[in-house]
Amino acid sequence: MIKRGPALPSPRRLGAIGALALLAGCALAPPYQRPDAPVAPAYPAAGPELAGAGASAADIGWRGFFSDPRLRQLIAAALEHNRDLRTAALRIEEARAQYGLASAERLPTLNAALGATRARAPAALGQNGRAGVGERFDAGLSMPAFELDYLGRVRSLGQAALSLYLATEEARQAAHLAVVAETAKAYFTERALAEQYALAAQTLAGRERTFELTRRRLEAGAASRLDLRQNETLYQGARATALTLARQRAQAENALTLLVGQAPAATPTTVPAGAAPDDAALDAMNALPAGLPSELLARRPDIRAAELRLKAANANIGAARAAFFPRLSLTAALGSASPAFSGLFDSGSGNWSFAPQLLLPIFDGGRNRANLSLADTRKNIAVADYEKTIQVAFREVADALAARAYLGEQVAAQRAVREAQGERLALLQLRFDNGVASALDVLDAQRELFSAEQSLVQARLLRTTTAIDLYRALGGGVE
Repeated sequence: MIKRGPALPSPRRLGAIGALALLAGCALAPPYQRPDAPVAPAYPAAGPELAGAGASAADIGWRGFFSDPRLRQLIAAALEHNRDLRTAALRIEEARAQYGLASAERLPTLNAALGATRARAPAALGQNGRAGVGERFDAGLSMPAFELDYLGRVRSLGQAALSLYLATEEARQAAHLAVVAETAKAYFTERALAEQYALAAQTLAGRERTFELTRRRLEAGAASRLDLRQNETLYQGARATALTLARQRAQAENALTLLVGQAPAATPTTVPAGAAPDDAALDAMNALPAGLPSELLARRPDIRAAELRLKAANANIGAARAAFFPRLSLTAALGSASPAFSGLFDSGSGNWSFAPQLLLPIFDGGRNRANLSLADTRKNIAVADYEKTIQVAFREVADALAARAYLGEQVAAQRAVREAQGERLALLQLRFDNGVASALDVLDAQRELFSAEQSLVQARLLRTTTAIDLYRALGGGVE
């Protein structure tokens, strides 16, 4: 007897297999294209020094940018204890778990089962017209419905989850930069308020002595009540200014405590030497090269996070498109069954099942079409968010550069004002001692000198915080 070989598949079956093979390599997600940056190719001109060579801000760690030892300790503590960073780290763990769930969908699930069934059959259904109790024992492996991802639906969902996970990591990096910059700004703000308070306390002490002297002179008949009230007005004004600065400094310390995540070490009431950056340190902090706006796309973590969210939205479109096509799934089981547990693994008790299923959507009430429209809309939203993030970054750098171009000269001018007011007070005090100038002229000069000193401290603080803003805007702050 001649044995025949296996039957060859029909042409129709070959065509179906070929079509599935071709579809298995395709994905319905649109190819990703980075949107054009909606900003000018260069920053507004703010001085020829901006094009100079030098280390990029993103290449300078915060320990190299800030030279104050106490500030370094505060930033290190903030990076360890700040609650915003803790939340960002937990968000990364959440996104990693979501990515793990999406990745698991691409692999089949295998379950091992061991079960027993005991059931009573009524007399109408039992053998010989009698009721009976039957038992069944099953053991084996099973694979629940596993989707053959020939259109890339599950793969697109996995790519979207991966992009969101990476975007969360970039968001944590952006939070890291924000904590570094805000801690430094809060520290220098507190130091500037401490310096202003020291000046106010010194002025208040002088005004108090003058007021007491005028009061004794009034009692002796050597001064008028008008002189007393004028000195009292200056004294109470200096007292109100000192109290205001004390309140502002306490609030600045509270803000610094919140950023650090714990109470910082006790701050001395007087400003220690080196607490505020000198002119050389300020010049070094402001000497960062601006580069080109295109460099922000690679340097700024918030821009990278926005682009990754855009990639995730783009991948979700592929999953929404695949929902319009048939979905092929496989269900299989392999094991043994027996009416007695002792015979569960005997010869001849094996069984198996294999159930492929092709599910074709016919009517879903417009659900798939709505999901595709939702995916397209979310991608457009992600594009708008990405472009806005670039525009905000461009403006932050441009604003910091514009401020840097003028604040150096503003500080120099304010210092000249203070020196002129100091010399003016010295000359008026000499004239007053010789009986040429009045006491009112001296008091007015004292008030103008105090105002000039306060304005100089504020101008230097503004230049310091601008340098920090530029450092952060250019992507600096990573150690």
